Order: sequence, then C-alpha cells, then structure tokens
Amino acid sequence: MHPLTSHDIRASFINASKREAALAASAARLDGVAWERLDIFGWTDPKNPLVTSVVIPVDDAPVGILLRTSPTKPKKTMCALCEDIIAVDNVRLFAARLAGAPGRQGNTVGTLLHTDLSCTAHVRRAPNTMEGKADPEGFIARRIGALQTNAERFARRVRSA
Repeated sequence: MHPLTSHDIRASFINASKREAALAASAARLDGVAWERLDIFGWTDPKNPLVTSVVIPVDDAPVGILLRTSPTKPKKTMCALCEDIIAVDNVRLFAARLAGAPGRQGNTVGTLLHTDLSCTAHVRRAPNTMEGKADPEGFIARRIGALQTNAERFARRVRSA
C-alpha cells in the first residue's frame, strides 16, 4: 500500500459526508505505519467504537469506507476479507452505506470483518500443517492476493452498487 497522509485519507472516503470523513481521518494514527506491509489500512474511532474506517487500494488509488457495527458480541466466524480459518474470534458484521444516491436513500452493504481490521497480519502468519506447510511462501503469497482481491471487491460494491 502506498503511504497516505491525513489529507489523502479524508479525500478518499466514498460513502461519508465531508464532516464524517474529516472526523474519521482525524482518528487515524499515521505515526510509524509500515505501509509496505499493509494491504488495507483501518482503524476504529476511539470516541465511538461502533464506527470503523478502512482504506483499500483500488486501481492504485485509495478508497475510504466508513463502516458501522452493532454492540453485539463478536462471533466465531470467518472474516470475509482475509478468510482466515484460525483467527475466527472477534469478527462482527459491519455495514457500509453505499456511495452516491443509493447511500443517501439508506442502502447499505454488509460484510464480516475482524473488529480490529488485523487481516494483513492474519494472511502473513505461517501456515499450519493443514494449510500449506510444504510451500509456506506460496501459501502466504496466495493469501495476500486473496485479501487484496476480496478487499477490492468489497470497495467496488460500496462504490458502484
């Protein structure tokens, strides 16, 4: 992922008002981010833990998405982005308002995500014996590619649904 400034992040939001985008961007911690090791960049609003933001590269440009979740207890289920079968704790259903007129009419799309958006770390973990012990580098590369594809597909759904 290319390094982002708070201005880049604020300008990238596709389903938020200017005010929402400014508030979301100000909550992002950019100090010491290892951009070269990220496939997505996400954070939870420290003042409202039910609001999460994620920036996903699509066609080499950042696409920011504002997400909301409910206060329900996280489920043990698979995240739709990283599809990790080991890290199934702390996954919730998030809803994203669609971009443009459909979003202004109240239309949303949902997906299951880790509440801490730790997908980048999950896809880079060493495989267990069932997953790909014979070719760990290939296994990790395929998982990174799948995360990037799944994240981009989700961003496109929010952007052009």
